[in-house]
Amino acid sequence: MTSRPPLPPFDRESALKKVQAAEDAWNTRDPEHVALAYTEDTVWRNRDTFLTGRAEVTAFLREKWSRELDYALRKELWSFQDDRIAVRFQYEFHDAAGQWWRGYGNELWEFTGEGLMRRREASINDVRISEAERRIFGPRPAEEAGSLIPVR
Repeated sequence: MTSRPPLPPFDRESALKKVQAAEDAWNTRDPEHVALAYTEDTVWRNRDTFLTGRAEVTAFLREKWSRELDYALRKELWSFQDDRIAVRFQYEFHDAAGQWWRGYGNELWEFTGEGLMRRREASINDVRISEAERRIFGPRPAEEAGSLIPVR
């Protein structure tokens, strides 16, 4: 079986690394690459969509990023314990008509001993924003590592 360090049980440092690794991967917008962080039989709830397995996750992400153009994400560690991590996140994208959106969400993650995510539950709300209100421009610069995400 493939190992995806850092591995549980998580301490603060390893949880922060896991969150940053997830943010970095999602900002590639590469469904096949992102899906490798999940078990073959991973279980997801993303808003009102329920997925089982890496293949469904890959298809979901491919479709998501075909609609959510210029997607850019920030994740923040909220809490951790043993093999679980909770994060809050925000991402921005525009649709095909040029309207910008910011997604606000929370995720609950559960990992295997090998560091693969076996369960992900995400609650997300989208807010219409103007282009002038944008604040997330591509992957996080190194000097912003660990900075908190503003609520508004």
